[in-house]
Amino acid sequence: MASDLSPSLIPFLEAVEKGLLVSDGAMGSLLYERGVFVTQNFEQLNVARPDVVKKIHADYLEAGAQIIQTNTFGANSFRLDRHGLVGEVRRLNIAGAAIAREVVGRNAYVAGSIGPTGLVPGPNRAKELTAARATFAEQAAALAEGGVDLFVIETFRHLDELGIAIQAAREVAPKIPIAATPTFDSEGTVADGTPPEEVASILRDFGPDIIGVNCGDGPQLSLTMAERMRRAGLPLYVQPNAGLPRSVDGRLLYMATPEYFDVFARRMIQAGARIVGGCCGTTPEHIRWMARSVRMLGSALSQKTQSVPPYELKGGHPNAVEPTPLKQRSEFAAKIADGKFVVSVEVNPDPGTSPENALAAAKMLIDAGVDIVNVADGPRATARMSNLAFCALLLERHGIQPILHVCGRDRNMLGQMAHLLGAHALGIRNLVVITGDPPKVGDYPEATAVYDLDSVGLLHMASKMNRGLDPAGKGLRGGKTEFCCATGFEPGAQDLDREIARLEAKVAAGADLVMTQPVFQQELLDQVLRRIAHLKVPVLVGVLPLVSFKNAEFLHNEVPGMQIPDEIRERMRAAPPGAEARKEGVRIAREMLFAVRDRVQGAYLMPPLGKYELALEVLDGLNR
Repeated sequence: MASDLSPSLIPFLEAVEKGLLVSDGAMGSLLYERGVFVTQNFEQLNVARPDVVKKIHADYLEAGAQIIQTNTFGANSFRLDRHGLVGEVRRLNIAGAAIAREVVGRNAYVAGSIGPTGLVPGPNRAKELTAARATFAEQAAALAEGGVDLFVIETFRHLDELGIAIQAAREVAPKIPIAATPTFDSEGTVADGTPPEEVASILRDFGPDIIGVNCGDGPQLSLTMAERMRRAGLPLYVQPNAGLPRSVDGRLLYMATPEYFDVFARRMIQAGARIVGGCCGTTPEHIRWMARSVRMLGSALSQKTQSVPPYELKGGHPNAVEPTPLKQRSEFAAKIADGKFVVSVEVNPDPGTSPENALAAAKMLIDAGVDIVNVADGPRATARMSNLAFCALLLERHGIQPILHVCGRDRNMLGQMAHLLGAHALGIRNLVVITGDPPKVGDYPEATAVYDLDSVGLLHMASKMNRGLDPAGKGLRGGKTEFCCATGFEPGAQDLDREIARLEAKVAAGADLVMTQPVFQQELLDQVLRRIAHLKVPVLVGVLPLVSFKNAEFLHNEVPGMQIPDEIRERMRAAPPGAEARKEGVRIAREMLFAVRDRVQGAYLMPPLGKYELALEVLDGLNR
C-alpha cells in the first residue's frame, strides 16, 4: 500500500491539527535483523551502505508511514566518538536526511531523529551538558541543512539533557517543529523518578510543539504513559517497542505481533495520540497494521478516503446523470424527505445457519409499527450469515425493505462495488455506511481487516453510483442506483471536533441522514445538535436499553464514544438483577427518547442480546 499523502505536503503542524498521522518503526533492530552486525555503527551506513537504509525507508513508506525518521539517532559526537567518527556529525546527519528525502520525495514528512548522548550523570554534569548542547546544535543544524520537516528528540531518560536538546534545536532552526518523546522505565518514571504527568508539564515548559513517549517496555506501558501525559494540552506522539526482546536461538527477537501492536495503537489514538508509530522491534508489517487504523480513524492527509472532487458530487462529470430525488428512492426515504418521525430497530441473524428467529423478530417489529429494521455488517466478528443474504430473505419472505449496513472492514474496493451493485439488484435501497470495527473484537482475532475505503470513501462510491458512475468515473451499464444513504456519528467521541469534521466530510460525500451511537445525556445531544445544525441533515438518535449494571459498566468503560452518566449507572446498580434491571433500563431509554423526540427526526434502537421486545417497550406510548 502506497502512502496516501498529497505530493504537495501541507505544513507538518497543520497536518497534526487536522487529523492522525502514522510514523515509521524501528531502524536499528531492523538493520540487525537484516544482517548488519551490532558492532557496525548504524549511522555510518548513511554513507557506507545507503542502499540498506533506503530500502528500510522505502519499506516503511510502502507500508503506509506518513513520517519517515532519519537514520541519525546516535549521530552526535559522543556516540560517534566510540567508533572513531567524532568528526563526522555533520556529514552523517546531512546524508541521513538526504536519503530519507530521496526516498519519500514530497509524499511523506522527514523527521530528523536526535537521540541522547548516552552519558550517565556524574560530578561534571554541568560541563557535560554544555558539551552535549554543542553537539545537539551541530546535529540539528545538519539535519535542517539536509531538509527535514521536523525534529524528533527521542528516547531520553534524563530531563535536563532533553531540555538542552530542545533548546539547541530551537536556536539553530527556530521554524522547524520539535517533538520530544522521552522513555519511561517499568515503574512509569524517567531516570530521576519523575512521573509522566510532571514530565509532560516540564516538557511543555521546554517549548516543544509535540510531546509523547517512545521505546520502553511495550505498548501497554506507552498507552498508560500517554494517557497520563495528555493533560499537558500538547499533541501526543507515541512510539512503543514491540514488547521486550527475548533470546531465541542466540538472537534477540521482539515477540509482540503486528495484530497485538495494532490493538494498542487504536487504544493510544482513543487516548488522544495524534501520531502513532513504532520503536525497537517494530517492522513495516507493524506499521502496515497501524496505517490501516489511522486511515480508518481519520488520517489528516488521506486523499483516497477524504477528498471528494466537487464536480463528481454535483453532477458535473460528463458521464453523470441526475440522481433520483430522495423521496422516490424508497418508502423509508420518502418518510425522511417528508420530515416524518421514523423508528429503526437493529435486527441481526443469530450466529449459525438459521435466520428464523431474526426473521420472526423483524416481522414482529414491523407489524407493531416500527418503520424499518437495519442489519449490521458482521457484528462482533462471529460466525453468522452475511447481512446481504439476511436482507434478501426479509424482502423475499415478508416484503420488508431493510437498511443494509455496509462497512469498510471486510471488502476491498472491487468487493465493495460488487456488494453495492448486488444489493441494488436484490431490491435493497437503504444503506448505513460506516467504517466498521476491527475483527479483533470477535471470535477470530487472526482475521484481517481491509479498509480500502472508510465511510467517507464508501459514501463517495454510493453517491457516484446514484449518478450512474462507477468509481473510475465510467457510466454504469443499465442506469443508476437509487440508494438512500445513512451514516454513523458518535456524539460522545473523545475528540468531538474531529468527529464533527468527519461528519461534514460524510455529508459532503453524499450522506442523506445520520444515525448516532447510543446517547444517554440530553445535554450532550443538545450540544451536538447545535454544532451540526449547519449540515441540515436529519438525525436519528441512538437508543440502547440497558439490561444490567454490568452491561452499563462495560459500555461506559470499554466502548469508545459511549458516555453513561454516573446517575444512570447508579440506577442500574440499584436495580435488582434480572427482570427488574431490564425494566429500569427500559425506563431510562424511554425517558431519554421521550425528552428529545422533538429535536430529532427519529430513533435508532439497538436492543441488546436479541431482546427485541425491549424495543417495543421503549416505544410504547411514543406519539409519532
